[in-house]
Order: sequence, then C-alpha cells, then structure tokens
Amino acid sequence: MEKKLYVISLGCTKNLVDTEVMLGRLQNFSMCDTPEDADVIIVNTCGFIDAAKEESIQTVLNLHQTRKKESLLVMAGCLSERYKEELQKELIEVDIFTGVGDYNKIDRLIAEKKSSFSSKPYLIKEEKRVVTGSSWHAFVKLSEGCNQTCSFCAIPSFKGKLQSRDVNLVKKEVERLTNEDFYDFSFISQDSSSYLRDFGIKEGLITLIDKIEEIEGVKSARILYLYPSTTSLKLIEKISSSKIFHNYFEMPIQHISEKMLKIMKRGVGAEKTKELLYAMKDLPGSFIRTGVIVGHPSESEKDFEELCIFLEEFGFDRVNVFAYSDEEGTQSFEMSEKIPPETIEKRVEIIEDIVAKTTLESLKKEVGKRVKVIVEGPSEESEMLIGARKLEWAPDIDGEILINESEIEGLEAGKIYTAEITEVAADKLLGKIIDVKQ
Repeated sequence: MEKKLYVISLGCTKNLVDTEVMLGRLQNFSMCDTPEDADVIIVNTCGFIDAAKEESIQTVLNLHQTRKKESLLVMAGCLSERYKEELQKELIEVDIFTGVGDYNKIDRLIAEKKSSFSSKPYLIKEEKRVVTGSSWHAFVKLSEGCNQTCSFCAIPSFKGKLQSRDVNLVKKEVERLTNEDFYDFSFISQDSSSYLRDFGIKEGLITLIDKIEEIEGVKSARILYLYPSTTSLKLIEKISSSKIFHNYFEMPIQHISEKMLKIMKRGVGAEKTKELLYAMKDLPGSFIRTGVIVGHPSESEKDFEELCIFLEEFGFDRVNVFAYSDEEGTQSFEMSEKIPPETIEKRVEIIEDIVAKTTLESLKKEVGKRVKVIVEGPSEESEMLIGARKLEWAPDIDGEILINESEIEGLEAGKIYTAEITEVAADKLLGKIIDVKQ
C-alpha cells in the first residue's frame, strides 16, 4: 500500500525550493491534505527571527498532537540546523531531525529513521524537484550562504559563506522546466547580486541574464534580493535592456540613515544606496520593492525620522517592515543601546502607515493602464472573481488583481492576457480582460 506524505514549508521561497527537492526524492509517497492521514510528516522550518522560530516550533507541536501513532515526524531546515543540539534534546516529539545539508538524502533518512546534519548547506546540482503552487512559474535558486556581515543577521552562522551554483547547471534546470511548460521564473538566493563572486566573476547576474536569454520558452523573469553593496549600475542597465527580465528590483535597504547603515554593517552608505534606487526608478515601468528594519540598537529618533521621510519621498512600490529581532550569534545581539520593545512597536506602526499610503499610490498609478497579466484561478476574495497577477510582479508577495469582467470567455489559469485596470478597491486592483497575449 502506498504511503502518504504531508509537508509544510515555512519561511522564504528559498525554503520552498528545498522542500521541492525533498518532494522530488519522495515521489513514491502520495501527498495527502491532512496530517492525520500521513505516514510521514515533514516540517521545513525557518530560523531567521523570533516570530518565524516560534511559528516553526508551534507547527511541529501542533502536528504531533494530531498525527497518528505510527507516523514519522521530520523536522528539517534552518531552525533545525541553527539549534540542532538543543532541539534534539528538548523536542522529543520529533522522530527525525535534519538541517540544511541533506535535502537530497531525505528518502534515505526516512527509510533508516535516522537524523543527519551535513557540514555544508545542500547546493542543488541536477536533481529533479517537484515544483509546487503553479505549473507556469518556478523559483530558481542561484546560491547558498552569504558573504555579507550584516550586524542583525544570523544566516551566515548556519548557512556559511557564499556557494554559487554553476551557471550552466542553472541554465539546464531552466531548460528542463521550460520543457515542462514553465515560462515565468524568479531567481532567488540570500544575496543574488553576489552570484558567482566565489567563482571570481564580479557581475555574475549579467552572465546569468545572457544564459537565460538563450533559452527558448522563457517569457518572463525577475531577480529577487539584491544587496546595495554588490549591485552595480551596470547590472541595472543590463536588466533594463533585457527582453525577458523585467525592470523589477527587490533591494532591501534596511535603513537610510548614514549612522545606522554603518552600525548595521551594510557595506555602503546612504549616497550609494540612493544612487542605485534612483537609477532603478528612472527606468520605464520599474517596480521597486524594499525591506526595512525598525528599532535596531542605537536607532535614535532622528535616525527613525530620516527613514520615515525617505520612505514617504521615494515612494517604493512595496515595502516589507520588520521589527528588530534580537538574535543570538549576531553582532547586534551584543550591542548595549537596545531600543525598548514598546518604542519599536510604535515605530513599526508609524512606518506601516507610511507604507500603506505609498503602496496605495503605487496601485493608483496602474488605473487606466493596459497591462499583461497571468490568470491564476478563482480568487479567495470571492468565487465571482478571478485572481490575476501583473506579469512583472513576483508571485504571492506583490498583490492580486481581481478580474470582475472579461471580453474573453473561458479564461485559463496560467495563460497571459491583456487587462485594463479599472480601479483600486481597498488594497487591490480591479481589472477587465480585453485580449489574449499568448
């Protein structure tokens, strides 16, 4: 009798790719929708900040409460790696522990009912993974680890230094996926703009763009997670001249105060950061997403006000706002000038109000335009509405366009159409399908 598998992938899209690698190794299992029916349950955990760690632990405990007695509960991923000694002692509910180095051995670990922690993070080679969530879009991981030394980040402590995938292996993977009818790709890593620097290639993303543009079947692509210290004007120009890669720029700045950028060890100051951002903004149809951390040790009211003013003036399309999380093993953990939690909470609320306004302004700019969209299926908002995504946008994070009218009958999920954006309703765009573009 075929065994059943239940999997939860927490955290970032990089984790999702690792989960898809595990699914590729476990195709002899049948997937089930409820943990109560599963013979094996896998939680791929996130260990980045406090909220993510708490979610991971709670998810594992909740699944243990509902699983059947003879099942195996597997805890994998970043949290498991970061606290491997403590968790193996304390989480007696878990049957198998594994970290970030053994995703391609998960079938063997389950068969042997054995925990394992390899010394290095797993770097995808040519293994076939099971892409989830879509049959037209796929995330493609470029590297593991990170050479940055940001004061607040624990990732290098358990992911290690940068390890880039060979660009030809990346190209092979995309070719294989296009043969399976995938046509939209998001390239991801901890620090995408450092890609191939460990091979001695300074502008690795330019090399990547050239390789991907050679592949027939790729219609749409974007690069996620650029660092100000390793992003160049040359790269921005290369993206702008590409017929496949959108003018889509996700570059977390974390702050804009010169003092805070230095304390955070971001590698470049405010002037260089602004130069890159305005170069991106000057490009036609550019879409700019960033992230900021509020309440890092030593952040004064003046620093915070400077960040607020810049966010209001620049007008990012999307912003992720993070309250500072005091993570052991980081440089900021040892800093003495900690900001009180209640102050951080107030500052986050202020920034979120600013971001809500700038996001709304970004959405309003779309009204009246005709844009290419990917229809993704019925919207969760209402069974009367179709959910779509602007072709340039990244899946899941940039929003949904609600289609409430169409001149085309029988809209197909995964197909590209032309939509006319008619209005903004709350925090979503409404649109009308007027043509087929595929």
